[in-house]
Amino acid sequence: MKIERADMHDKADHQITGRTRIYGILADPIYHVKTPQVMAEVFRHHGLDAVLIPFHVKSEGLATLVQGLSAMENFGGFIATVPHKPAMLEICDEITDEARHIGAVNCVRREADGRMIGTMLDGIGFVVALKNVTGFDPAGKAAFVAGAGGAACAIAFALAGAGVRRLTIANRTVGKAEALVGRLRKVHPSLQFSTDTRSVADHDLVVNGTSLGMKSEDAQSLDFSLLSPDQVVADAIMDPVMTPLLSAAEAKGCRIQRGLPMLQCQIELMARHMGAIA
Repeated sequence: MKIERADMHDKADHQITGRTRIYGILADPIYHVKTPQVMAEVFRHHGLDAVLIPFHVKSEGLATLVQGLSAMENFGGFIATVPHKPAMLEICDEITDEARHIGAVNCVRREADGRMIGTMLDGIGFVVALKNVTGFDPAGKAAFVAGAGGAACAIAFALAGAGVRRLTIANRTVGKAEALVGRLRKVHPSLQFSTDTRSVADHDLVVNGTSLGMKSEDAQSLDFSLLSPDQVVADAIMDPVMTPLLSAAEAKGCRIQRGLPMLQCQIELMARHMGAIA
């Protein structure tokens, strides 16, 4: 979706009224999210009287908040991000096959009767960004994904669906990486898999699907010293824009993909799932 910024600036600032349709994003922490700004552009582009509000909720309060949102007649749905994506599987009333395979939900629609319908769009957005923004087609390539949580799972399934020939899942807890490989193998039995965390250099694409890198004191999501200039390096983190991984990759001459394009390339799909646009 291309948004003409000149058209947006020509319009008056949006005023929230009693007719405004409400949407949300649920996270802990919440300070780093870029979704409200990006979704606001989608709403303006389509001429919608709608707003997406950040909700800071901890894991122990997640189910209670969702139950409350289900009772709001002017509430259309929400986006779930770290750390709430896996928990949404049990909280939603219904989930799509994509969410079930991946084991996480990142976008939920509230039906007129209050039921919550969840899906997962992170991986689709990531692959579209790779192709359209970075100019990298993963088909036939070898990909290394750090992490086995919600974002990493979505990216791994999307890369498998996009036709990578070999996929490595690297996680500090090897059992979680092996469990994800098991789920991937059921859907993509002919794909080559590995859980070797030291094999970074043997891949065309290297991806951080963990939250490591959001804070300056975080440990490295993978061994930066193993990166080489012929690789494409991507990070799912949006804030900071240049994570330690991306900075290290750029210094080595790698082509990089920042986290925000993943959101920008799935944002209209999110709006459609939540029923904001047809």
